[in-house]
Amino acid sequence: MARPAERLPPLNALRAFEAAARLLSFKKAAKELHVTPGAVSHQIKLLEDHLGFALFRRLTRALELTPEAHAMLPKVREGLENLAEAVERVRARQASYALTVMTPPNFAARWLVPRLTRFTELQPKVELHIASRLAMIDERENGHPAALPADTPEEAPIVMVRFGEGRYPGGHVDQLFSAVYVPVCSPKLLTGAHPLRKPADLRFHTLLHDQTVAEEGVRPDWQDWFQAVGVDGVDASRGPSFSNASLALEAAIEGMGVALTMKPLVRSEIQAKRLVVPFDIPAPAAFSYYLVTPEASAQNPAVAAFREWILAETAPERGREAKATPPV
Repeated sequence: MARPAERLPPLNALRAFEAAARLLSFKKAAKELHVTPGAVSHQIKLLEDHLGFALFRRLTRALELTPEAHAMLPKVREGLENLAEAVERVRARQASYALTVMTPPNFAARWLVPRLTRFTELQPKVELHIASRLAMIDERENGHPAALPADTPEEAPIVMVRFGEGRYPGGHVDQLFSAVYVPVCSPKLLTGAHPLRKPADLRFHTLLHDQTVAEEGVRPDWQDWFQAVGVDGVDASRGPSFSNASLALEAAIEGMGVALTMKPLVRSEIQAKRLVVPFDIPAPAAFSYYLVTPEASAQNPAVAAFREWILAETAPERGREAKATPPV
């Protein structure tokens, strides 16, 4: 049995037939196809020989389609249009740039995703793939710097947002912003029977916990914050615990209690008055957010565009940090 490709007539013959049948003129078809009328006539003859029947009645000053040509024309036209569309899709994909951005889950959900529209509007040809990974949060093991992934394929460049101390051999490192942890809650908790006016008032409110804080061991928890502000006598372990920071923040937004979070990650919620900072007293944190660009990918157009964009987006946070830092 013949394969489908073996049963098909030559593509040039089909193109000549579609143009001549649509225009009812070999001369006009030749002009459209940038060939001679004789070439069109030759292609039509090849097609008729392949099919075993005539496609045109050649009149004195005109062409007329045979019934077989009338039946065949719509499907030929559809096939050529589908082929042209497939080619354009491939060309468009080749003209775009794929880029994978690997980030910690909370950074992706709270900071990056709400701002991605700005990047796609500036760089419509960059095809982003966002991958949230807990592995982007460094572990403190014997004080050694965290290594970059070794299995990154060259044809799929990546950039990484890492939460750590900033030591990444083999990569270009830019600090995005440091970790500044403060209490946040719904505005409704500022009023009521026990309004939040001073840190000690937290004894009357539910404390929301993020389990990953204990697992990582690099972010301050409620006990660290109470020690930083000099508050004693509050049970820092009470209250519900959530599997990740985003869930704890959603609970805070709904008025369930008070969460401890990094202020830059909830800047938009604060500006929208979904969250408030009752006590703008930060707890110390050893880690910061860094953009890490593997040296092999640094010159990639998509990588360069993303780096320029994210550094511009985080510049206001770095400016706030500079103003808040007292001169030495």
